Amino acid sequence: MPHLDRRRFLLTSAATAISLRAFASAPIATATLTLHPESLGARVPENFVGLSYETQTLASPAFLSPANTSLIAQFKRLAPHGVLRIGGNTSDIGWWKPTPETPQPEIKTHADAQGGEPTSDLAYPVTPEAITNLRGFLDATGWTCLYGINLGTNTPARAADETAFVAKTLGDKLEYFQLGNEPDLFFRHLRDPKTWNADRYFDEWLAEANAIRARVPGARFGLPDTSGNPNWYAIVVDRLAALKPAERPNVAALSHHYYAFGPPSNPKGTVSFLLHHNSTVDSRAHDIKAAAQKLSTAVCATIPYRMTEGNTCYQGGKPGVSDVFAASLWAADYLLTLAAAGYAGVNLHGGGGGEVANSLGGKLPGEALMPDPSVPHPRPFYTPIAEMDGVAVAEPVFFGMLFAQQFAGSQMFSVDFKPGEVNATAYAAKTAEGKTLIAILNKDDVALTVNFPSAIAAHVDTLTAESLTAHTVRWSDEGIRNRLSRKSTSFKVPAASAMLLTLA
Repeated sequence: MPHLDRRRFLLTSAATAISLRAFASAPIATATLTLHPESLGARVPENFVGLSYETQTLASPAFLSPANTSLIAQFKRLAPHGVLRIGGNTSDIGWWKPTPETPQPEIKTHADAQGGEPTSDLAYPVTPEAITNLRGFLDATGWTCLYGINLGTNTPARAADETAFVAKTLGDKLEYFQLGNEPDLFFRHLRDPKTWNADRYFDEWLAEANAIRARVPGARFGLPDTSGNPNWYAIVVDRLAALKPAERPNVAALSHHYYAFGPPSNPKGTVSFLLHHNSTVDSRAHDIKAAAQKLSTAVCATIPYRMTEGNTCYQGGKPGVSDVFAASLWAADYLLTLAAAGYAGVNLHGGGGGEVANSLGGKLPGEALMPDPSVPHPRPFYTPIAEMDGVAVAEPVFFGMLFAQQFAGSQMFSVDFKPGEVNATAYAAKTAEGKTLIAILNKDDVALTVNFPSAIAAHVDTLTAESLTAHTVRWSDEGIRNRLSRKSTSFKVPAASAMLLTLA
């Protein structure tokens, strides 16, 4: 041990004493948690966790390819059976280029777009090489794909040509097609706002879907993939139900998007706001579940529902909120909320900063909030996986998703959780192997002692960081040495942390 002079010893001792006094005086709240395993809820699919990437990512065929071993490793680390959604705003300005000689068709958007949408000068091609590489990427990761097709600036014939190649190449790696991205917002840059509505959308969607069915008879579709407008669910379901069975495209799922807040300049978009429950989550879950149940009755088949694009803050995320540990806790809580609500899956948006910027017209608004935008930093700010110097790096949102991934394949059941005034949530599920999972998320600045009616024996995994605004996140399950095993009637969940208890 190196020599420690008396002055440094006294300073160190004083600092330690202050630290211990502060720790001892830190507020600790108490909560009670009662499990109700007899009250079973939704079953969480094995492929519940998913990511969403802009379609323009395919303009660089080497990115989503088997050669990108760094990105493949992060996908496999996140989930062995996830779902990659290809879509976003750029899906409606891309065009299918089956041969090198194929000319670019007219890609026309409104010249007076309101901002935050891609313009026609950002159009790009998708080639057979990109689709072939995508198949190799999916094979390497074990994931499947939701594939977005241009509805905004496309023709049914070109859509059919592209889907024929995609369906043949992706094979069983293709979950279904989505036609158009957030069509409820087409009035901003792609359609006449005076005449655009859900019925006009459905007419165009059906024409394109039927052209695809003629080339790919087994094609399946997800819709309407809106920004969250409940009126569109109702109209689309009624229109689908009114079709004769032979005329009705095979609907694989109803879908919508969700961002907790936005744009980045919104002063309400703080860490505190992000971590408190947003009632919009409940209303969207209620609306889409009701629509799915109505359609299921009409078509005599179970129609699932999925959140196919979303994150903390729309328009690329907000630095200091979307890229810190608070976003980890938000992601874990949001995914488990949707799992309990019966969603088939969740795709959080991310990917490359350039593609997301182009989806917004060419720039990330959050960069204006950085002290120095030229400093190297993962972009977009909310991305679960960033690319830094050619290496795929897990970001805070990733770790929240990884926490929720532990529930994949399990069946949720009810809990009675009483955290008092502390901002905390709890979830529980039974695994296929008979184990019980209990997640406790403490999103507050006070420690929480959680009391159970009787002693339980559990392995303990934790999701922690130095602070809510820290960029480095620790997930203990990835270091088995840090995993604890306890038997107790109470478990202390530190302030701003998440705990996963696994009961044999």
